[in-house]
Order: sequence, then C-alpha cells, then structure tokens
Amino acid sequence: MSNSIAENLRSMMPDLVELRHALHQEPEIGLDLPKTQAKVVSALGGTKLEISTGERLSSVMGLLRGARPGPTVLLRGDMDALPVQELVDVDFRSRHDGVMHACGHDLHTSMLVGAAHALSAQQQDLAGNVVFMFQPGEEGFDGAGHMIEEGIMNLSGETPAAAFALHVMSAKWPQGVFTSRSGPMMAASDELAVTVKGAGGHGSAPHLAKDPVLAACEMAIALQTYLTRSIDAFETVVITIGSFHAGTRRNIIPEYARFEATVRTFNPAVRAKVASEAVRVCEGIARAHGLEVDARFNGEYPVTVNTGAEVDFASEVVSGIFGHDRFALMDNPVTGAEDFSRVLNLVPGAMLFLGATSAGDGYETSPNNHSPYASFDDAVIYDGAALYSELARTRLLAASTTGVGGAQ
Repeated sequence: MSNSIAENLRSMMPDLVELRHALHQEPEIGLDLPKTQAKVVSALGGTKLEISTGERLSSVMGLLRGARPGPTVLLRGDMDALPVQELVDVDFRSRHDGVMHACGHDLHTSMLVGAAHALSAQQQDLAGNVVFMFQPGEEGFDGAGHMIEEGIMNLSGETPAAAFALHVMSAKWPQGVFTSRSGPMMAASDELAVTVKGAGGHGSAPHLAKDPVLAACEMAIALQTYLTRSIDAFETVVITIGSFHAGTRRNIIPEYARFEATVRTFNPAVRAKVASEAVRVCEGIARAHGLEVDARFNGEYPVTVNTGAEVDFASEVVSGIFGHDRFALMDNPVTGAEDFSRVLNLVPGAMLFLGATSAGDGYETSPNNHSPYASFDDAVIYDGAALYSELARTRLLAASTTGVGGAQ
C-alpha cells in the first residue's frame, strides 16, 4: 500500500473513531437520515470531492476526479441503523431508545470517509475517477435502488468499471480477516404475503364458521414440505414465516388470518419457481377448505453476485496490504441479502466481509449482527479505510498501465 495513504489514515484514526462514535450515538433508520447526512458532509470537508446529496433520500454522493483520464471505480458505504434497543455497555451507546447501529454501518461510513480523505490526497496520481456512495436505507428500504434511480452509476459521466463494498461482521470471522467468494455471495430476498379470508363465528361451533387460522397453519407447514419435494436438494431455499396474526380472543373464530414469510434463494430459476409454486400451494389449500386467499410473492432484492476477477483482485490487494493470512475464501454464500446486489447487477465488482468482533478470540460465540449485544472493534476502521483506498488506487493504476478497464 502507498506509504502516504497508510500514514494519512493512521493520523486520521482519532477523527474517524470520533466520527464512528458520533454516528453510533445518533442512529437513524431508513431513507431519511438528516443528522447522519450532515455529519458525513461535514466530515468530508477539506477533501477534493465534488459532493452532492439525494433529492428523495438522505444520500451523499462524492466524486473525486483524478488528475489524468481513466475509468471510474465506485465504493459503497451504507449509513442507516436498525430498530433495535442497544444493550451493549459502551460510553458511546445509542442515545435513541429502540434504535441502534447493530449492523456496523457506522463503521462503514467512517471507513469510506477515511478513504475519501486518503485518496483525495493522491488526486494528482490518480488516472480516473472514484465515486463514493454513502447510502441510506440498506436495511429493507432499497436505498441502493433509489440512489441508482438518482444517477449514482453515472455520477462521473460514465458507468463504473468496477464497484466494491465492505461489510463488518461481529461474529463468524476473526477480527481483521477479510473474506469473500466469486459468484453468489448473498441470497435473493423476497416476500410471501398471505391473507386467508374465512367466516367468523363462535369457537365452540367451528362447523358453523369457516376457520382461516387452521388453513393458514396448514399453508405454513405445506410450504416447508413443498420445498423438500419440488426443489432440487442441492439448491438452497429458505422460507421463514416471521409474522403470523389472527384473532382477538380464544373463543372467537376470526374472519382473517395473515402471515408473511421471507424467501431466500440463490438460483434465478429456482427463485422464479418458488414465486409461482408458493402461491399455488396456498391457493390450493384455501380451495380445499372452501376459503378465499390473497397470496402474493413480492420481489425484493436479487442475488448478490461477485465477479470472479474482482474477487481475485481484492484478495491480492488485501494480501499486499496486510499479508496472505488476512484473506480467506468463503466456502459457501450466506442467506442474508444486500441491496448492493443492484449495483453488481449493473457493473463488475465484489463485496467483502471483514471480521470486526470486539470479543478477541471469542468471534465464534460473540453476538451476531442485528443483535442488541452486537459490538464492533474501532480498530478495524483503519483496515476498511485502507482497503477501500487501495482497491480504488490499484484498480485505476492497473487500468492506466494496461489501457483497459478490467481487473488484471
């Protein structure tokens, strides 16, 4: 890694940690993050970035134009928090009840700010452009989709040659270890929403009513059985019903029963089959009970698919900065989902995970992301900022020496 970048980031660490703590203390949810946006814009002061903000969401877009012509590289950092009550005992814990940076996005934001400063100092040596994508609404609000609609992919006047994102993990990987894989990295995420309409009545006389609860329960079980008999056993599919609502009292048969499920897949063909067959299963059971049903499969996020060449490139960059023991290939993808998948649907690129547990050697048993006890070590802010910086610098350098945009 460039010595000047390393020195710059080391000198910035106190400021980056302070920024992370400030973000952590005032977490915001969704697409409207005015306080977070203001902190980011302020933290980017003194850089050579052309800064703009979103029209319909609190995004921050930064463009660093290199001194010489070349391709564009995009770096993404998400900024939003979760509706979780923090139970971690730290000095900078959330000041907002029921809201917490339980997924580490405050670290991502601080890392990307660090990279913006470090690369800005290298502007004269850059042959090309770097787009900084500070994104709200990753946690279920499709912030990436909104930023794409508002032009993030053409901010420099051309489509990026490559895009990269980092995500810290409070468990599963040792602190400071980066991991990724080519091909599917994270699952597609979709919603199955089902409303069963029956006929209410007294619980003591179910034969005089039409019970939607029993039918909805049968649907919930049948969906799991359907997977084992209709989908190849070597294909990963998850249907989890996380919301089920019906009735008001134990002796009243309600008019409606409703449930919602999350559906995770990795194969587009399997995704399409589940979309149609899950609805068919629910409709068939409803007919058997003489009931009406409204079953809808609502598409959300596509599979996050990494480009093999960009994963290889990223692993080489990690090894060059930190050593070969700091990168590990993932054996399997994870069934979580990411709206960064929308970016990777448009351009080559890669997403990487970074072990960030504050539990030392206890990473295997430490609380996972989204837990009210999830905690992350400030020390990895340097690691992430360094990798963001070097991914962009080296990618542009490779393109300028070969005369092509692809990773070599």
